[in-house]
Amino acid sequence: MKTFRKILKLTGVLGLIVFIIGTLAFTSIETRNVQCSDIEVVFDKSDLISVDKDKLVRMAKTADSKLLSRKLDDINGEKIEAEIEKHPAIKRADVYKLVVKDDKGYKGVLVIKVKNRQPVLRIFTPDNSYFMDSEGKRFPASGAYSKRIMVTTGAVSEKFAAEKLLPFVEYIEENDFWKAQIEQIHVEGDGDVIMSMLVGGQVVEMGDLDNYETKLRNLKAFYKQVLADDKWDRYSKISVKYNNQVVAKRK
Repeated sequence: MKTFRKILKLTGVLGLIVFIIGTLAFTSIETRNVQCSDIEVVFDKSDLISVDKDKLVRMAKTADSKLLSRKLDDINGEKIEAEIEKHPAIKRADVYKLVVKDDKGYKGVLVIKVKNRQPVLRIFTPDNSYFMDSEGKRFPASGAYSKRIMVTTGAVSEKFAAEKLLPFVEYIEENDFWKAQIEQIHVEGDGDVIMSMLVGGQVVEMGDLDNYETKLRNLKAFYKQVLADDKWDRYSKISVKYNNQVVAKRK
């Protein structure tokens, strides 16, 4: 009896395998010539800023003008990815081909998943305004971005922003005290940096950024020792541009 049951069980498993293989073969035959009839753009859920989906669909069609009438198997996904990644605000694009079945049969869907660049800096120059991400990549500023971001003005070259400002701002962002205190950065023509402070409204002269960690440490010590009585508005200007010196100007 046990042997008979084993035979029945084995027969059932084999039958299921045959059914699955037959179904897959049937589905493969039916979907082999499915045409692309729709394009879906998907964003990474962690992105706080995103490029307009219609814009990305237009870029995909630029890569392949017959995209919505072409068979899925004939679509060059890598070409579309390369085209989408030309957009300066796109960090990465991945293209997937899906076959979807509805009450009318099978249809092809091209899915474009994109990772948008996230700004660390917003830079205002006399001629332009743009964002810069943690990799030092520049891309157009967007009014849709609502998160507070460090603003920099003045004589800011793209090279200076990527090589000098970016490490400085990332250091500030990782420190709760300075993140809450520094409101804006201004760059002078000689490369010296001036900061506007939120509490007290002081202007802080940093000078160059070669040893910003030491300068911020000295500035914080000054705040703790001299401004401990909560009279943050006692000084109008503080300078830490000289080695191991803090020079303060009273209002």
